[in-house]
Amino acid sequence: MMEKAILVYNPIAGDRSIASRIDYIIGRFQKEGILLQPFRVTEDENNELEYVLKHNNYKYIIASGGDGTLNYVSNLMLKLGLGVPLGVIPAGTCNDFASMLNISPDLDENIDTILAGKTVKVDVGLINGKDYFLSSCAGGVFVDVSYSTNNDLKRNFGPFAYYLKALGEVTNLKSVMLRVETEDTVVEQEAFMFVIINGKHVGGFDNILKNADYSDGLMDIIIVKCCKHINLASIFFKVLSNESINSKHVITLKAKSCEIKADKELVLSVDGEKGPSLPVKVEFIRQALDVFAP
Repeated sequence: MMEKAILVYNPIAGDRSIASRIDYIIGRFQKEGILLQPFRVTEDENNELEYVLKHNNYKYIIASGGDGTLNYVSNLMLKLGLGVPLGVIPAGTCNDFASMLNISPDLDENIDTILAGKTVKVDVGLINGKDYFLSSCAGGVFVDVSYSTNNDLKRNFGPFAYYLKALGEVTNLKSVMLRVETEDTVVEQEAFMFVIINGKHVGGFDNILKNADYSDGLMDIIIVKCCKHINLASIFFKVLSNESINSKHVITLKAKSCEIKADKELVLSVDGEKGPSLPVKVEFIRQALDVFAP
């Protein structure tokens, strides 16, 4: 009797090449005695996946797409209480979560990693007690730019640098009065943006948070204060050249949970997709997800 796994894939993620490789992927798993069932997800998908996951007994679940696809699949897994591992075949423009776990962009290496069976336990963020995220939750005057996306910039620099660059290109920047309250501190600051991240996962972003860890149950919060364009540009170039950001225009905090409010309407970007508006409560759940990793 073959064991069953499911491959949830987004056919239009990234360069759209995943759809043409499905047969090859199924073949590799079949050789190892795994019956891999493909499941296609698109924007207008109406929760059939939830039904499928609930009523089948899969050895593991593989998600192929960008951070938005992984967010969707992991939310269903966590909400349904499925204690099986998640496999990742990165196929999006910006594969933050995969980068965070050093998961290779090479398809054969991804498959080898999943078949090898080694998993790591990863923290997840929880917003307002109901929606989970894997890599980032960001808010600021720039956030709608992240939906209109310059994909090359996102791919090469990761969202933090991308947002900074977007900020630098907006001529009349509007800041908000941000209030961030964690379990042990309160910051009230006129700011352009904040980013909550899980682990030191973003391209060109490793040195800013040398101690970031995706399994310690803590989030890292970065706040970019209201400052001049020239200062934003300098922060952006520091990120690109992999220098540590010890800028007086940036505040960094570590916390298990936080509450964020602002004096203006602010919509969040959650794992690169549109999220709720402020105010929000964010908490981290330690090691909530098992993920195949090299």
